[in-house]
Amino acid sequence: MRRYPLRTLLLMLVALIAFGRLWCVTHQDEKAAAPSSSPRAAAPPVAPAPPALSLDCRALEQALAAPLRTPDDPQVVAEARKRLESCPRPPPRACEMAPALAARAPFSQGADTPLRGLLGALCERCAGAVNACAETVSRAMLEAAIGRPLNIQELQWNLEHAGPGTPSACDAVVRLGLAPAAQADIELPAGVLPLVEGLSPACHRVGLLPPSVLAAAVVQQGDRAPALKALAQTTKPGATSVLKPDQVSGAQSALLAFDGDPGTHVAVASAPQQHRWAADGALRASYSPPLKSVASFRLKAQGPGTLRAIVRTPKGAGLKDPEAGTSFVNPTVCQYQGKGEWETCELSASLTDVEAISVFPARADGKLHELEVRGAR
Repeated sequence: MRRYPLRTLLLMLVALIAFGRLWCVTHQDEKAAAPSSSPRAAAPPVAPAPPALSLDCRALEQALAAPLRTPDDPQVVAEARKRLESCPRPPPRACEMAPALAARAPFSQGADTPLRGLLGALCERCAGAVNACAETVSRAMLEAAIGRPLNIQELQWNLEHAGPGTPSACDAVVRLGLAPAAQADIELPAGVLPLVEGLSPACHRVGLLPPSVLAAAVVQQGDRAPALKALAQTTKPGATSVLKPDQVSGAQSALLAFDGDPGTHVAVASAPQQHRWAADGALRASYSPPLKSVASFRLKAQGPGTLRAIVRTPKGAGLKDPEAGTSFVNPTVCQYQGKGEWETCELSASLTDVEAISVFPARADGKLHELEVRGAR
């Protein structure tokens, strides 16, 4: 067998290595040049650069500082107003000067002063995150909850001039005022309901007052909230009929309360320590999907008690159902005498988005013969 010289073998090995390296380099170039067949993640979009500030916007902060030094000089205030009107989106630093303007132009000195007008025009242009007028309304809702006296007219002025901050201001009105007013067993601090009545019309005009929460608050508060009642009555209720529940839970044989026969009955007892009593009571009639409207109730019972509606609300408004992950309010919709005769409870405003009706008997030996819920699906 012929053997190759060692030198020849080494040369062949070097040539093979060189060929391998050349092959890798050439094929890497081809792979890079060829379009990839596998999908590649798109490059993240480049955030748009903030728009360049105009000359008037850049000079606005300095222009607003001048009236703070000389608030009684009409020419200085007019020059600042001119700069502001030429800057539709003031920079945050300019918006942060609004509280100082408010301190120099208190509402008690008049709402029509030039400096107060400058403050209003500034709020109408500032974004919600730096809107002093909207922040004033939100803070007032918290202060009302702890009983602090407030100037409702001044807060109405702030809400009317909140501009881009109006949604956040109205959200505070709903979450901290209107929703608590729609809940049973909640005693509102003295100043909350007048403040809610004073601010709700402005939120209602721009569609920021949830109809479900508004109607529930009207039903719960009744004649104590005439301004809210006037807002809720702008929508006329449609045709109604007796609505059978999709599911009944709680008392044994609970379906007998909805069988159309007042001769049968369901034993309902007061049991506040029961699990989910605050939401379900002794008997809960559920509807899925929630009812579009509920206008009245008719029932026959032995022993007094109350009915509450479970009204679904926007997330964060009212109580939270941890099991369903939804928010709701629970206004009292009927207080029945329970003398064994038919009773009717007409609502002062038609409820919307009603998930359930709960029965809360006042005695341990209560009986519910029949319950009719009138509304529309």
